[in-house]
Amino acid sequence: MAATTAGDVLVVGAGPTGLTLALQAHDHGARVRIIERRPGAFRPSRALILHPRTLEVLRPLGVTDALLELADTAPTVGLHLGSRVVEASLADLALPDTAFPHLSLMRQTDVERVLAQALADRGVAVERGTELVTARDDKHSAWAVLRSRQGTEEIRCPFVVGCDGPASTVRVCAGIGWHGRPYTEEVVLADLDLSGDSGRSGAQVFAGRQGLLFLFPLGEQAAWRLLATRTSAGSSGLEFGQPGPAVPHADLQQLLNDAGLDARIERLAWSARVPLQCSLATRFRRGRLFLAGDAAHNYSPATGQGMNAGIQDAVNLGWKLGFAANCCGGEAAGGLGAEVLLDSYDTERRPAAHRRLILTHTVFWAEASTGRIPSWLRAVAAPRTAPAVPILLDRRRLVAEGIRFISQLRVNYRHSALSVEGRPRLRGAPRPGDRLPDATVSVGGPPQRLHGLLAGPGVHVLLQCDAAPPPDAVLGPHVTVLRLRNSPGRGLIAVRPDGHVGFRCGTTDAAGLSNWLSLIGASASPSSRP
Repeated sequence: MAATTAGDVLVVGAGPTGLTLALQAHDHGARVRIIERRPGAFRPSRALILHPRTLEVLRPLGVTDALLELADTAPTVGLHLGSRVVEASLADLALPDTAFPHLSLMRQTDVERVLAQALADRGVAVERGTELVTARDDKHSAWAVLRSRQGTEEIRCPFVVGCDGPASTVRVCAGIGWHGRPYTEEVVLADLDLSGDSGRSGAQVFAGRQGLLFLFPLGEQAAWRLLATRTSAGSSGLEFGQPGPAVPHADLQQLLNDAGLDARIERLAWSARVPLQCSLATRFRRGRLFLAGDAAHNYSPATGQGMNAGIQDAVNLGWKLGFAANCCGGEAAGGLGAEVLLDSYDTERRPAAHRRLILTHTVFWAEASTGRIPSWLRAVAAPRTAPAVPILLDRRRLVAEGIRFISQLRVNYRHSALSVEGRPRLRGAPRPGDRLPDATVSVGGPPQRLHGLLAGPGVHVLLQCDAAPPPDAVLGPHVTVLRLRNSPGRGLIAVRPDGHVGFRCGTTDAAGLSNWLSLIGASASPSSRP
């Protein structure tokens, strides 16, 4: 069977991670193909929260307005601590450096629908019912065998990215290790209607000795989505992180009773057990095969990291694949510069994933473990400290710092090979590798928000008001220059497509900027792409 070429990037899996990666790679010059083994979109939703940083990185792809139209951006939460109920708002947090100072409740299925429509608008269709059978790397390109109702197809392309979940075929084919362990607790999901729920609005959280129980007003087949933790009933033969067998009506009612919820299940539309694990791939890249999202790391649902982490992986990797394919013509996409660029995905995102694994594991222990200490904390200590909770929630800056940490707004890549400090050093600006904060700036005319000006693909070079402009010969087609007239000085910073600072300098160092743009594949050198 002769292999055919299949563009630059084959994306395996059409969940939020795969769809975002396809969009990001496409918008940075790659020819993309995306396949999904399931014939239809996966239902029901597992993820229900979008973090501020996730909305930031999606904004240049032109999808945030559509997402926000479907999201609850002013969510409220009722915290049930024993007999006390503490109301909390997750809207308008004290986060002045982002355009999205809130948590957003939104079904994963709605996220996927918006992303898939954005891909379709670009002429890229998800090939559903197409399965990856095998993939391999030959150092100069990747090979893959696909199977669909039309038959078996062998293809060749520069890059294959596995966004195909915890049981990733790409990871197995790449021979990448998968270190971690299963949890002794599992999650129970259900869509249900409850009696006596007329007085409840917003999400509800119940803390009990056996774990936490959440009710979200986001059910797809009923009014409420239930998410609860309990000791696992055994996961033999079940796929981690994926909904498994249904949960009996009586078991669900018992979970409600144990949480102290005075309500009966009037209608059960759907339910499932979800076995959990915490795992991390030993590497995120082997040659031309890459991993992203749940294929690279798997967490508990604590703090809502899964979908958000996958989208942030995809935005980090997508532009790098696009630039690598575009500057090298796709056929070889090699050379030292391209290898540094491609290696940076693992060196940047894997440490972030490891820190996130520690965070989710710690929080999940407090939320779900039935050990003596966490059970006592939920059942005894939490109700006793409930009167202090409103005081803590009124400390807006304290709450904001917690959200900033959870939503990965503090992630930086200062030790990445792509983070370059020019000479002389530019003082008083974000360091190379840091996320660029949002701010009010002037580029001529009325003041504007900086992230709004950067809400498009490519690299953005920000000049201080007295900086000399870089020569046009240095700038590639994916580079935009903006002068910040309210920023005194002669320096510049170059912002990567994922919103992190890549290069900064106290003067317009044309050679330094040119070297950095060449390093990331965004220089003005002619492309060998036909």
